[in-house]
Amino acid sequence: SRIKTTTDVADVAEADLIIEAIAENLPIKMKFFEQIGEIAKPEAIIATNTSSFSVSDMAVACGRPENTIGLHYFNPVQLMKLVEIVCPDEASQDVIDKAIAFVEQTKKVPVQCKDTPGFIVNRLLIPYLLQAT
Repeated sequence: SRIKTTTDVADVAEADLIIEAIAENLPIKMKFFEQIGEIAKPEAIIATNTSSFSVSDMAVACGRPENTIGLHYFNPVQLMKLVEIVCPDEASQDVIDKAIAFVEQTKKVPVQCKDTPGFIVNRLLIPYLLQAT
């Protein structure tokens, strides 16, 4: 398989697509994006799986805003088909198109959205849950 997992940042230096899946801890994610910006090859697509943090902030941290997007997979990943492709204003259309193609190749359903709080699903879900209580 061409998809690999790692916990060693140095392992991603030659990757075409890097998907960060760190727990929702912003300081740790930001440190990771700073490191990735220094070692990833220039054309690499750098993605975060965050469900709530600003993708634009991470793009700035890595110094590659045109190559940085969100690929928000839902749990359990092996069952859920939807993937939010979170597009900061700075992301290039080529990067977005490649992300959509990747998601489709993995038999998932991409839905593109802007980098707004909660993206699409959580933005709809949280008020719904709060109303139910």
